[in-house]
Amino acid sequence: MPPANPLNDILNGNVDTYLRIRRANGSGGGGDSPMRDVSDSDDEDDDPEAAAPDADHPMQQQQQPAGAAVFCIDCEDQPASLFCDTCGDPFCRVCFDAIHRKGSRRSHVVRGFRGGAGASAAGQGDGEGAAAVVGNGPGKRVRRGRDADDDDEDETENGEDADFAVEQDAAAAAAAAPEFRMLGTDAAASLLTTTSSQPTDPGDYFLTRAQYIPVRLTLSERKLLRLLEAALNVSEYTDKIDVLTYGSKTRRQVAQIQELCSVISGLVLAADYKEGQVLFKERSFEDNEEFFQTIFELGRRHKIMNPEKMRSTYGKLIYLLQDSQIPEVKDLLQFSCVKDIVTVHRVLEAGNALDVLRDPMIVPATMEILSEGRPRREVQMDIKRKERAIETLAKKYSNSQISDERVKQCLYSIGDNHAFLRVNRDPCDKMIGYLKTYFSPDKPESPKFSLAIQGGRGGARLSHDHQKQYNYVLQSLTLWREIMHDMFMLWGFAESDLLNEDNYYRLRDTGQGLNRMQAAPKTSRLMHTILHRAQKKVGYWVGSSVIHMGDVNVPNALMFIDKYTQIFRILLPIVRCLESLDALAAPANAGLQRYFNDTFGGVEALRKTILTDFFRHGFDGSGADNFFSAGSCIDGRLTSAWNWCSNIEKKEYFHAFLLSGFVGFDGEWGQ
Repeated sequence: MPPANPLNDILNGNVDTYLRIRRANGSGGGGDSPMRDVSDSDDEDDDPEAAAPDADHPMQQQQQPAGAAVFCIDCEDQPASLFCDTCGDPFCRVCFDAIHRKGSRRSHVVRGFRGGAGASAAGQGDGEGAAAVVGNGPGKRVRRGRDADDDDEDETENGEDADFAVEQDAAAAAAAAPEFRMLGTDAAASLLTTTSSQPTDPGDYFLTRAQYIPVRLTLSERKLLRLLEAALNVSEYTDKIDVLTYGSKTRRQVAQIQELCSVISGLVLAADYKEGQVLFKERSFEDNEEFFQTIFELGRRHKIMNPEKMRSTYGKLIYLLQDSQIPEVKDLLQFSCVKDIVTVHRVLEAGNALDVLRDPMIVPATMEILSEGRPRREVQMDIKRKERAIETLAKKYSNSQISDERVKQCLYSIGDNHAFLRVNRDPCDKMIGYLKTYFSPDKPESPKFSLAIQGGRGGARLSHDHQKQYNYVLQSLTLWREIMHDMFMLWGFAESDLLNEDNYYRLRDTGQGLNRMQAAPKTSRLMHTILHRAQKKVGYWVGSSVIHMGDVNVPNALMFIDKYTQIFRILLPIVRCLESLDALAAPANAGLQRYFNDTFGGVEALRKTILTDFFRHGFDGSGADNFFSAGSCIDGRLTSAWNWCSNIEKKEYFHAFLLSGFVGFDGEWGQ
């Protein structure tokens, strides 16, 4: 009788054999297992207790009954349809395509897996992203059918996938972007190896963050910014460039860039005739290279500090600068339109005043003063204390190379960054607080407030019980918080990828029109590092860890930044509504109090109803018709939240949002 082959049992759908092997091997597969790349550390290998499963851990308590479908080892949401012999793990189609698309994983041996309900054999499907099984015999190899030629350019020297090598430290991530001079290697390493809270030493914190905080615009710079916005508002750059035509694209790009520069020149001349004469009389575009670099840098700097501004013009500006970096276009223009972003660290370093960032008085000088729930006298005292600290630091560190007004401007810029974090990051903290306050991680207090979702019901595409959905929501909010904490850094790396003259793009129909598809290696590495930090913070991961970057879902780094700057637009109105319910139901508003009691059972019940619905259907994998565009991947979580926002007017509690002053999730385009 031939010896039993456990692998054949697994491929034939014997779940008991698979579970027995998993239990015998501890937490699972070897080789190039995706979660091993993301979560394991050297410290865990040295600690025998860290490797042992925790019986009290909520994710360890879930047992899979015999005969149940085997789910993907990565996302744990979809039934496995492929089994990788090399990794020793089963995968769904989406996770397998994402994890095995580059490096040595492309040559892994894979077989069709028949253990999951609805699983399909390998090789089925002709669409983009499908894997073709080639070769004879039981061990067939996979040849990727999507962008195979493009992926070859991103492989590292040892053949491993650089995008998934998130175990590398932050210094290596920063070193991969030498032309991005907003951040040094030491600064990136310091930032990415700390948690999102301030370090013990405030000097290290401010010295690190100052390297990527843009400097606030002066009054004269704001005048130039208005002229730039006016010129971009009437420009039709992308309409004339990003089209399919047989004409010379390089000549069209040069003509459109020169046209915009001419419009800006005319506006400057009309606004200030004397200054315009000095700049443009008998001078060519290349003679005014510094002026155009400065005015374009003002627009980029203003947008980074104010993501809600320039919503219809920033894209045109970046695409214009992206084209101006093409060597053929630059040769015809005979000048460059791009310069480095002016940051707080660079200004202070040039003025020999970096010690101001280590001074203990910088904490009160840059603190944000909030007035909610505080007496007026106390607020005024904080304002005077802050003003005295700013004046003291400005006089102490000003010198012949930097004026006291310039030092004040740098301090105000750091304060602007704190205001940005309060508006964009703090809503994530508050939603995490609501989740932990009103819901138990183990079981719901009643079926009405259970977070459990089931695929096909209520538009959900995922199936999670209460415990799993609680962890899924907590992980998503934690990741969003980490992203918003490092948004300025991400934005700088994104512009570095977009404006890299060696990083070419191609026009491609992504299903939403023609878009510029361009790789973003630096942004991707930094995003994987942030994801790794979030995973370590929560301890484990539910769902897929795939990050779309440079594909049909997120064509380039600009789309990626635009996607994640919407987080505060989603969470802030929800937080404001929840915080205003107590005031709306005050005794003075007897009618509203009666309405809340009769309809929802009181203010607390209404608050839990809103939170339950958002935590269920804002994170249910909806928002697209396939798991490549939505589902449990990193970007799909945000897609689900936007899908929930689009249906807010159909909710039973919509009137509570209106009473709290809600006008929409998308903000105002005119400002």
